[in-house]
Parts: sequence; C-alpha cells; structure tokens
Amino acid sequence: MGANLTVAVDAMSGDKGTGVIVDAVRQVLNARPDANLLLVGNPDEIQRHIGDQPLPAGRADIVEATEVVTMEDSVAVALRNKKQSSMRIAIDQVKSGRAAACVSSGNTSALMAISKFVLKTVPGIDRPAICTTIPALDGHTHMLDLGANVDCSADHLFQFAAMGSILAQAIDSADQPTVGLLNIGSEDIKGNLQVKEAAELLTNSSLNYIGFVEGNEIFTDRADIVVCDGFVGNVSLKTSEGVARMVSHYLKEEFLRNPVNKLVGLLAKPILRSFGNRIDPRRYNGASLLGLKGVVVKSHGSADAIAFANAINIALLEIDNDVPSMIAERMSHSLSSIA
Repeated sequence: MGANLTVAVDAMSGDKGTGVIVDAVRQVLNARPDANLLLVGNPDEIQRHIGDQPLPAGRADIVEATEVVTMEDSVAVALRNKKQSSMRIAIDQVKSGRAAACVSSGNTSALMAISKFVLKTVPGIDRPAICTTIPALDGHTHMLDLGANVDCSADHLFQFAAMGSILAQAIDSADQPTVGLLNIGSEDIKGNLQVKEAAELLTNSSLNYIGFVEGNEIFTDRADIVVCDGFVGNVSLKTSEGVARMVSHYLKEEFLRNPVNKLVGLLAKPILRSFGNRIDPRRYNGASLLGLKGVVVKSHGSADAIAFANAINIALLEIDNDVPSMIAERMSHSLSSIA
C-alpha cells in the first residue's frame, strides 16, 4: 500500500461511533480509486462494522490501537499516558511515512498537541493553526485560527495569513488569494496592538492583503482568507453555527404555524432543500491543522458519514497538492523577504 495517497483514520473517535467512520471510509474508497486508507483502532470493533461487506482489497488496512483519547482527557493524559491510543497511532503512521495524512474527530486539544509533538512544525512556523472552509455568498472563505492559539502575537497572525494563502492557492487554484484581518472596524485606528502590528506586517508583504475585515463581512467573499487569533475565531465560528440553528428553528416553526403556512412550506420545499444543500455544514466539515510536517485534518465530533468522508477528501486534496511542503518552502525561502 503506497503512502503517497494513504490516509490514517482514527476509527475510534467521534460521537457517532466507529460505524459512521467505516461508512465514510467506504464512500471515499468507492469515489477515489487511487486512495488507500488505514483504519486505526480496535480491530474487532472495526471488523464488526465492516461486517459482510468487505472494503476494497488491498486498499484498506486495519492498524491496531488499544486505547482511546476521550473528550474528557486532558492534553497531558493524552500525550503522556495514552501512547497506544488510536489518535496517537494514526499520527504515528504519518511520522513513519506509512500514511501521508491523518483524520480524527477526537479531542481537538489532544489532536493538536500530539500532532505538534510527533510531527513537529515546519521551519518558520511557531504555532500550528486550525483552518476551515466556511460558506460565503459566491463560494467559500478560509478562516484561521479557530481555537488552537488563544493568545497570538502579530508575527503569529502573519504566519497564519501566509499559511492560509498557501492553502487557498493549493485547494482553490487561486494565484493571488485575498487576505483580510478580522477586526472591530475597517479604520486603521481600530483594533488592539497585535492586530495593528500584524496589519503593518501584511501591508509590507507580498501577500494580497486587502485590509481589515469586520465580522459581518466574513461570509461576503470580500476576502479569500480571514485571519484572527484562536479565541476570536472560535467564538465567531460557534456564533455563526448558533445563528444557523436559530434560523432553521424559526423557519420550521413558521411553516408549521397554520394550514396556509404549511401549504406555502410545501410549495417552497424545493427552494429550501436547495438552500439547505448550499449551506450544509457537512460540505465544509474538516479543519486543517496547518504548519505541521504532515497533513492532519480535524473532523467535527458529531460528523455523520457524509461529513467525515468530506474531511478525508480534504486530507487527500492536501496530499495531492503537498500543502506541508508548500508551506515549508514559502517559509524557508520567502518569509524573510515578505516580512
């Protein structure tokens, strides 16, 4: 089994169990005949969910792991006491070269800590960042950091911008993706010291920096990449998820209010279905841990098979475009000149 298009999957992570992950693996293998997957975890549990529908021969191996990192485990416990966990062994497959990427829907803090400890960061990157794709008016936007780094310096924000730009170039084939810095206003005098200093670094760089972006512009296609610290990014992302759930709740409530509304809802069903597909969070599941010497993708803990399959496909796309090497090359050859 070749390592160049091999993804190690933490098969014991996630809220919905191993069965969902096995279904996702089956979807990916059927759609990507060039891909190979390693299912890491309890062999008996994995095999039970594979059942009498075997996965494609020679393209899916089971790698045994005797422990599981839980959502309640601290970083210290996951890193020091669970070296035989499915998460750790999946990341070890990337380190050894057997796989080129790892996908897990487990404990985010543990995944980041173990990935950084095992794989290390590329030269020029102080801290890895979590980057995900979110829907926008005419496509999507890449946003980082989303929770890995609560306190960031201007240099860290600049590094996030450089990594996000490289990811957008690789995934979207964009020559000069636009970069915006999330702030509380568009004026130069707005923002804290870190944001102002980061803006100066970006202004004097070769990145396609367009200035400050306010929260209400994240979904407007103004910037291909929106950069912020992990505290702000995580709050922004969770807030948008909450607003989406609220809108969905109110729409259902109104369409069920009376017989006339029910009829209108029935007539509007095709439009609502199309709208739902465009903003379906499963299409955007899979956050990249950028800045590591290897591809690591974090799936949402509550992901179903479609969503988890999307996370695996993101990992394959990053392998296809060799994103870690692109980041390493940019940092080693260009960071001093663009700064």
